Amino acid sequence: MYARRRWKIAQADARAEELAREVGTSPLTAQMLINRGLCNGETARAFLRPTLKDLIDPDQLPGCLCAAEVVARAVREKKRITVYGDYDVDGITATSILWHSLRALGGDVRYYIPHRIEEGYGLNADAVAQICDDGTQLLITVDCGVTAIEPVAVAMNRGVEVVVTDHHEWRTKRDEDCSETDTEPSSRALLPNASAIVHPRLGAYDNPHLCGAGVAFKLAWAVGKTLGVAGRVPEAMRELLVELTGLAALGTIADVVPLVGENRVLARFGLGGLKATKLTGLRALIRSANLDGQTLDSFHVGFLLGPRLNACGRMGHARLAVEMLTEAPAPRAMEIATYLEQQNRNRQAKEREILAEAIAQAESTGQTGPDSHAIVLGARGWHAGVIGIVASRIVDRFHKPTLVVSMDDEGGHGSGRSIPGFHLARALAACDEHLERHGGHEMAAGLGVREENFEAFKAAFRAHARDVLTSDAMIPELRIDTAGGLAQITEALVHEMQRLGPFGQGNPKPLIACQGLTLTAAPKRVGKNGEHLQLFVRQENRFMKAIAFNAANLIEKLTPGRAIDLAVEPQINEWNGNRSVELEVRDIRIPDEPSEAPDESATAPA
Repeated sequence: MYARRRWKIAQADARAEELAREVGTSPLTAQMLINRGLCNGETARAFLRPTLKDLIDPDQLPGCLCAAEVVARAVREKKRITVYGDYDVDGITATSILWHSLRALGGDVRYYIPHRIEEGYGLNADAVAQICDDGTQLLITVDCGVTAIEPVAVAMNRGVEVVVTDHHEWRTKRDEDCSETDTEPSSRALLPNASAIVHPRLGAYDNPHLCGAGVAFKLAWAVGKTLGVAGRVPEAMRELLVELTGLAALGTIADVVPLVGENRVLARFGLGGLKATKLTGLRALIRSANLDGQTLDSFHVGFLLGPRLNACGRMGHARLAVEMLTEAPAPRAMEIATYLEQQNRNRQAKEREILAEAIAQAESTGQTGPDSHAIVLGARGWHAGVIGIVASRIVDRFHKPTLVVSMDDEGGHGSGRSIPGFHLARALAACDEHLERHGGHEMAAGLGVREENFEAFKAAFRAHARDVLTSDAMIPELRIDTAGGLAQITEALVHEMQRLGPFGQGNPKPLIACQGLTLTAAPKRVGKNGEHLQLFVRQENRFMKAIAFNAANLIEKLTPGRAIDLAVEPQINEWNGNRSVELEVRDIRIPDEPSEAPDESATAPA
């Protein structure tokens, strides 16, 4: 079903013409750069031609120097090191990055990944105790640990050093426990008593949105510097770090952190290297997705590679994915990759089943209407491994913060996704009295709740959302970079726009508003079930083909000769050796049709 959104078209900026001359692009591309805060030639050229030198030195990452010293000492002294990761793509890739790096530097390294269902997210005291009993002398957490005060104490009390690397929200002191000097977020933090804590927001750092894999990559780089000569990473380690940007890119894109600054640099260079990666496990993963020899982008990570890695943790145990990406020889890596593909198919089937039940529950309980600001769903029998994806699908459909809880005799395990303007982790903290545990960040979080407390939590969370969310935040918004005519949409423009990638959170694909188009023929239904529409449009003497996904419900309104406006992503289509520019439609506006969502204009950065 095709649903309208409120268009927010960035105002044309007078500086676009001059910037276009400075950087050698079209004015439309220059406007897109200005919309991203790149308003002069120097910053725009750096954005269009990033290099690995644009990465921030790991010495600047809060806690990284201290952690590097601890880890380097353990490597030199041949201490047993265990990397404790998480079961999602970010945790899997972060674990693999440190495993490869520390092994290359001569470390004695093992890894531990908790079971999603049996152990849950983050460090647990029982696992930590067992790891210590098995002879570990240094425990390094990746993508978790900043809230694990008690489990870290278990290791430290046994004489095992702990280095925490994380990027999630930490616990905070109660107001009555804070002094007048506790004005900075880090000064109010309740942190584990670890040997070192590496976290991009526990101090001044130019990239507060570094993901777990990015933090692990920075720590690996810092350890390489510490063990090198005169603070320089050994040559072989430098080559490995470049190779490991591929894993960092997977974690960065899959964890949906903003693809700006050094996150974008990591993603861009990591993606660029995947086509010829030397890492056995990555090659197997790419081959299993039938992507051998292709240039990969954020779409391939988000929809093909990432889901395969995630499926292992959702439907089974994520340690298999880490084994594939680390120690598995080629035949074993391919065996695991094939298994991950089957697990992903199982995940998709289970997801479809639960999604249908969840939507029915949301509608029957009145949570999808305009008076509802959040959706909280729960049931027994829902597979806890896929509820996060189901929550994401419901957010896409209803544009409301959504929590989905799987109930069993042990209680409820929940996962949530949010919308812009609603900080999910803080919202859960506001309902803390009803929960057993919770954690996460602004757009995604998890929780534990007793079944008898579920209804009280549900009411508290929905009331909090009603208090926090404005009516404007509840209307889906489509941000459009610029208005443009069909004559301006050329193959050269498409290539320029591709240079703005990789695209994702914080750096979305640019959209162009094409207004005043005329339909030249009746739309053609395409797709397996005829759910998509192929449109044929004209503007003056320029004709173009467009594809509107899931827009079949509009077919009776889109009659030949009708005027329409389209929000589009131009694409290059290749067929039988011919290349042409086509329009991928993100929204359709019929000018003479009443709209419940008025347009807005946005001002570009000064």
